[in-house]
Amino acid sequence: MTQGWRALGARARRFLLGGEAASLMPMYLGALAIAWPAALEGMLISVISSIDTMMVGTISPAAIAAVGLTSQPRMVMLIMVQAVHVGTTAIVARRRGAGDERGYRSCLEQSMYISLLLGLFITAVGFFLAAPIMRLAGANDDTLGMSVSYFQIIALGFIPNSLQLCVCAAFRGLGKTKVTMVTHMISNVVNLVFNYLLIGGNFGFPRLGVRGAAIATLLGGVAAMGAALWFATRGDSPFRYRVRRPAFDRVTLSGLWQVGASSALEAFFLRAGFFVTNLIIANLGTAQFAAYHIVSQVSMLSFTLGDGISAAGVAMVGQSLGAGNEERAKRSVFVVRRISVYASVALMLLMFFFRRDLADLFTDDLVVIGAATAGLLVVIPSLIPQNARVVYAGCLRGAGDVRYVAYTSFVGVTVLRPLLTWLFCFPLAPLFPALYLQATGPWFSFLLDAFVRSKLLADRVKSGRWTKTELR
Repeated sequence: MTQGWRALGARARRFLLGGEAASLMPMYLGALAIAWPAALEGMLISVISSIDTMMVGTISPAAIAAVGLTSQPRMVMLIMVQAVHVGTTAIVARRRGAGDERGYRSCLEQSMYISLLLGLFITAVGFFLAAPIMRLAGANDDTLGMSVSYFQIIALGFIPNSLQLCVCAAFRGLGKTKVTMVTHMISNVVNLVFNYLLIGGNFGFPRLGVRGAAIATLLGGVAAMGAALWFATRGDSPFRYRVRRPAFDRVTLSGLWQVGASSALEAFFLRAGFFVTNLIIANLGTAQFAAYHIVSQVSMLSFTLGDGISAAGVAMVGQSLGAGNEERAKRSVFVVRRISVYASVALMLLMFFFRRDLADLFTDDLVVIGAATAGLLVVIPSLIPQNARVVYAGCLRGAGDVRYVAYTSFVGVTVLRPLLTWLFCFPLAPLFPALYLQATGPWFSFLLDAFVRSKLLADRVKSGRWTKTELR
């Protein structure tokens, strides 16, 4: 009887882990140790962002739309900063794998200085050019004033955001995702508390509405920066960072440029595509854009879950290649991909059974709720290819093969998403009224994009060429 249960357990492990269960088990455990804090961190960020939208939703659907309009411009402003951080993670992981402790410390010092300079620049641009940026993003008479006010305030947080994210990127390269989880938890708690105090004016605080939500976001970012710097500078930190002008070296700067330039190109393709898509949807009206923003908030749970799992792939792939072990790097991709499948299935079930309840959390406007619920039904089947895309892209970034990831972003987000969104929402919507395409059209384009990019990235991973990428 005991032998029968053991045999059944062995078969279950082979099914769940994909063969070679015994040899891969340590890698699964190592990947989960890195992935769960990163995934929890991402999900907490997504939840707090959703709560922020829910609190703003108590003002009006126009307030939801106004805050939603700022999301893509904010990400566009952070393109160069995030590009530096992708390079930081890849280089730190490689040097950790090679046992070069001094090298990864130097990488953080140089990245922090660059992040500070970029943060100063984008803060000035975001604050003083908020009005034209919001008009370009699609703000109308209902949303312009609120979106400009919100964007100016959060622009003041670009410097602390840049520094905090740089430290977190470096710790991710070491596989120490608990540090970034704690940092973001502190930020989220601060954000949530001040949301409650400032949006509605509770406990004697002024009722500031949308401006209150922006101030809460700013304060959360400052708190996160403080926590990140504490982790980086404490005595037992692997970085033992000190605030000073670093000694720049050609090798590190070359590596940051090699990965960062391709990452910036990828981010540009992403933001350009999202920007145009947002403009198309904004032209459908305030209610439809509010519904789109709600579904975006909920679907972020999938992205942040996949991104958290891919953090394990980034660290494991980078460190394996740094140690010269290409076979282990390939197995790392297999392991994190399999983890993402089971996590995606669980999330699909959750979203299916609670789709209406999720939409209800954001607003009491029945038109917006109906549109958001319809959109969620289309999002659900996209979660497995969406998370495959996120995991494969993360692993390729860990290897430094960012140029190919940029190519897939151009194909999927810059070209396919806007084109298909326009096609579904305008020419096809009157022809197929039963499909409610003004609400579901953007998410059908999301679904098709997820399948296309996951296939392209899977083919790249199977080719094995990414293991030959060198970071000089």
